[in-house]
Amino acid sequence: MAVKLFSGRATTYLAEKIADAYGEPLGRVDYQQFSDGEMSPFIGESVRGHDVFVIQSTFAPAENFMELLLMIDAAKRASASTVNVIIPYFGYARQDRKDKPRVAIAAKLIANLLSAAGATRVMTCDLHADQIQGFFDIPVDHLDGNYIFVPYLKSLNLSNIMFASPDVGGIKRARSFAKFFNAELAVCDKYRKEANKIEAMRLIGEVEGKDVILVDDLVDTGGTLCKAASLLKEKGASSVRAICTHPVLSGKAYENIQGSDLVELVVSDTIPLKQNVSKIKVLTVSDLFAKAIRKIHDHESISSLFIRL
Repeated sequence: MAVKLFSGRATTYLAEKIADAYGEPLGRVDYQQFSDGEMSPFIGESVRGHDVFVIQSTFAPAENFMELLLMIDAAKRASASTVNVIIPYFGYARQDRKDKPRVAIAAKLIANLLSAAGATRVMTCDLHADQIQGFFDIPVDHLDGNYIFVPYLKSLNLSNIMFASPDVGGIKRARSFAKFFNAELAVCDKYRKEANKIEAMRLIGEVEGKDVILVDDLVDTGGTLCKAASLLKEKGASSVRAICTHPVLSGKAYENIQGSDLVELVVSDTIPLKQNVSKIKVLTVSDLFAKAIRKIHDHESISSLFIRL
């Protein structure tokens, strides 16, 4: 069975790099656009009996997710042997539990919709919470941004490296980096009254004279990272960097990052940047996904693509 790669419109910039790294061109997808804004994607070549890989991140607007569902359905109805969905950034993952009355668990709903559309496998990177894999009844390949971040951090040759979590929820992620680099760990404990608004923050740990790396899965408005960077510098850190896989970067995020105490913010290209900012460095995950596609098609283990922290 041959592999055929297709991309939704929102992630063409990354899908082209994945296809180039894999060694196959992207397949043709055409669109019919109705006057009311409704769109209908259709695959422009035969996929009968093929292993199809559909690439699309599901960042805002929700139309990107709807387009992905329609492409999955089109491939299934065109008799594709398998429909593998590559979602570099899995949107709506922050709503992964019922933490107050009468709220939706969006991550579970998204998992149900992908399965109902006809996906036979999902591949993604750095989910907001690991347990989201259990929301699916189909195989999920959860790739790790460490694959690109660890080599970059090694290249910096920082002598007094230390890792920090910008909040209590990210301690596990930051601790894994600290363990790998045999470094110390600090935590910025924040208190919020509502989403995207920090009431207070305090530091747990000694950072004086350290080159601190803040670790998180995504950066949205940048408020938490910037406040954490200021706190770390105030407590004597020599430098503060941050690594975040998914650059959501909404609101005044670019302005916040550029004016912050961060030396740099290192992100991946799972979401395209809307502005070029000197403090933001982008590393590509295209090679990681290309290798994973090849191993899945060849029925091989993807364990070699993980850097065990």
